[in-house]
Amino acid sequence: MSRLPSLAEPQRGMPAGPAAPATPGESPKAAAVRLFAGFAGFGAGSVNLAMCSSFLAGAAGEPGPLHHAAAAVAGLWGAGLLAGTVVSLAKGRVPSGRGALFVLATAAALHVGAIAFATAETSVLNLSQLTALLLTLIISAAATWLRRFTAREQQGQVAAPAASGPGRLLLAAFAGAVLVAGITTPGLAASAAGRYAVPHGQHGGNLQQESHHGN
Repeated sequence: MSRLPSLAEPQRGMPAGPAAPATPGESPKAAAVRLFAGFAGFGAGSVNLAMCSSFLAGAAGEPGPLHHAAAAVAGLWGAGLLAGTVVSLAKGRVPSGRGALFVLATAAALHVGAIAFATAETSVLNLSQLTALLLTLIISAAATWLRRFTAREQQGQVAAPAASGPGRLLLAAFAGAVLVAGITTPGLAASAAGRYAVPHGQHGGNLQQESHHGN
């Protein structure tokens, strides 16, 4: 008995239907840049929160209305950066629209203005302002690159990502984390929290000295 042709099999002499397009995975370059932007977001948010504490602690002069306003702006922006970075990493995408880029450009302009028009009191935060500026520019550059890369990928101008092991991505993430940490640490150290921090290894020294003198 002859076997009837299955409906799922293409019959002879008839062209086979088009195959279902495979869903392309995220490019290793895009993933590395996205992680780099995330690290920079955490660093910029931390530095802005440190500057907020510096304004409130009087490190840039006796706190007045302007200092409280600057502290509110820095605190809200720092908290927004941290929250936005967490959401971006959770969703696997970095906001790269015109609105996000405009907000980042505005923040960078405020940091430049704070450095250019610093007074004798606020000049102590120039290093923190410069650190926050560099990290903000890193986020802006990463978001711009991802926006252009996504547009080229949608237009078919980018080849499908080749299979890549997790080793390269981990190496890129480690390099990005080290670079961001190297930029963030001086900015945090220049803030009030960094200047008044107790050096490592001396947390129990004062208690031991006080008990010795008490005896």
